[in-house]
Amino acid sequence: MTWLVAGLGNPGERYARTRHNVGAMVVEELAARAGERLRRLRSVPCDAAELRVDGEVVILARAHAFMNESGPAYASLARERGIPPERVVAVHDDLDLAFGALRVKFGGSTAGHHGLDSLVAALRTPGFYRVRIGIGRPPGRRDPVDYVLEPFSKREEPDVALVVADAADAVLTLVREGLRAAQDRFNRAGLPRG
Repeated sequence: MTWLVAGLGNPGERYARTRHNVGAMVVEELAARAGERLRRLRSVPCDAAELRVDGEVVILARAHAFMNESGPAYASLARERGIPPERVVAVHDDLDLAFGALRVKFGGSTAGHHGLDSLVAALRTPGFYRVRIGIGRPPGRRDPVDYVLEPFSKREEPDVALVVADAADAVLTLVREGLRAAQDRFNRAGLPRG
C-alpha cells in the first residue's frame, strides 16, 4: 500500500525558511536522507519523490500552489496513485503549539489552519494523519499572518533542524509502526525558546 506525505508550505525561495514552511522542510529532509530529489510532476502541480520504507511505498510531495489553495494538488496526486485519505499524512506548522512541540494525530478539527481546510475540502474528509509542528504564537499583538510568513528567529534557528529531523522520524515511525508508536515516541510539549 502507498502513503502520501504532504509537506504543507508556500512555493518559492522567498518562503523557503519561514515558519509556515516547516512542513515542506520535513518532506525535503526525508527526501535528502533517502538520497532522492523532489522532481516536478507532469500530471499534478507538485514536486514529488518516491521512497520505500520497510516495503511501503511513500510519496513525498510539495505542492506548487500556495498553502491555502494546495489541497486540490495533494488530493489529485492521491487519486492518481490510488491512495486513500487514511494513508495521507499532512505535515504542517501549528500556531497553537509551543515552538518545537510535536503532535501526531489522526483526523479532527483543522483549528482554522487554512492549508488543512483546503486539504479537508479536496479530500472530502478530515480522516487523514497530521504531524503538527509547533511554531508558537507571535509575541505581543503581532499579526499571526505576518508572523508565520517570517523566517524563524535567530534564537529559534539552531533548534529548527532538530525539530524538522524529529518530525521526519515521526513520519517514518507512523508508516512503519503505526499511530500509537509515533505518538508515544514523538508527542511532546515543546522546546525552550533560546
